[in-house]
Amino acid sequence: MDRRPQCPNRVSSGGWQCGSRRPQAAELIELKPDVILTTGGTALVSVLRLTRSIPVVFVTDSDPVALGLVSSLARPGGNATGFISFSADIASKWLQLLKEISPGLTRVAILKSANPQATVTLPVIEGAAPGLGLRSVAIDIGGSADIERSVSEAMAEPNTGLLVLAGATALSHRDLIVGLAARHRLPAMYSNAAFPRAGGLMSYGVDRRERMVQAAGYADRILRGEKPANLPVQTPTVFELVLNVRTARMLELALPPHLLALASELIE
Repeated sequence: MDRRPQCPNRVSSGGWQCGSRRPQAAELIELKPDVILTTGGTALVSVLRLTRSIPVVFVTDSDPVALGLVSSLARPGGNATGFISFSADIASKWLQLLKEISPGLTRVAILKSANPQATVTLPVIEGAAPGLGLRSVAIDIGGSADIERSVSEAMAEPNTGLLVLAGATALSHRDLIVGLAARHRLPAMYSNAAFPRAGGLMSYGVDRRERMVQAAGYADRILRGEKPANLPVQTPTVFELVLNVRTARMLELALPPHLLALASELIE
């Protein structure tokens, strides 16, 4: 398997970033690798637009069936298979956990970028918010200046919390987002554990590192002769709650004992 992307910079969700996705994907395919391993919905779509013959193993937050990338989860039927790191049920859990840790919240600002996940998550979040006594507002983010504006907009009303959806834009600016949330004393839920590990309050989702290990296992099976068409796309069944206790103290938030017991990782 050729692992030479010929690109100097890499990100953990969204593929390699050296120019736009499509030229980058074309460059990768020209290498004629035995297997392509990709993360993120945008990178996956870009690759599969250009090849339906090279085997592709993915880790994505998107719905590959809804995007027309596989025929079904049980039998993908084409040249791609892999692992989904997101379930729509998580979206309502984000709000529930955020409300539990900060009961006074009445509004949640959802920071999102151009990512297929938002199409799936936003209706679930908007549907769940009223039942928890919350109003939701979606705010698009782009570069660093845009993020500054977005967080300022989020704190325009009192009793507001942040919900930061997955995406390469948010992940690449995680230190800025975490710093702004701390500066403005906004309780925040993240969909990626990289954020609380960088000082954010909390995250809930799959263990993405384990997902990549599993994807490597699929790549190995394909290299040994199995076909992507016959390897089922696997959905998440185990989720992890990561809590940054130090940040909770800084925000003067009391951590409920049941959340401490539920947490997979506590950051002191």
